[in-house]
Amino acid sequence: MSKYTDEAERLFQIQSPHYNCAQRVLCAFAEDAGISQDLACRIGANFGGGMKCGSVCGAVTGGLMVLGLFGIDDPKSVQEFLSAFRGNHDGMFECQPLLQANAKTGLPRAQHCQGLVLESIGLLENMLREAGKIA
Repeated sequence: MSKYTDEAERLFQIQSPHYNCAQRVLCAFAEDAGISQDLACRIGANFGGGMKCGSVCGAVTGGLMVLGLFGIDDPKSVQEFLSAFRGNHDGMFECQPLLQANAKTGLPRAQHCQGLVLESIGLLENMLREAGKIA
């Protein structure tokens, strides 16, 4: 575990307010990215549930926001992040198909989504460390 995954776990345990997947990823890195958790939560508010319409997974959109906050916005790095995520999920990165695939496994939705959040954080930590953005 790391301070980033610990923070995502802490936010997962809070029932009210509910933190969506994008918010948990973004808030985990907020302090090191130089923004407040409040601002991170407001930025990520409409990105949970696949932008509230089953589109791109909030753990992915939150991850892309984190990369941007750390100044990583080149196409190669963005594709590296997306490819790594897709590679773990049969090419999927949209919320609706990910949830449908998970439903077949019987894993509770909340656990599945938190797993995606932690996966995204792990990918981000690796990329940010390699880029010298975090220790």
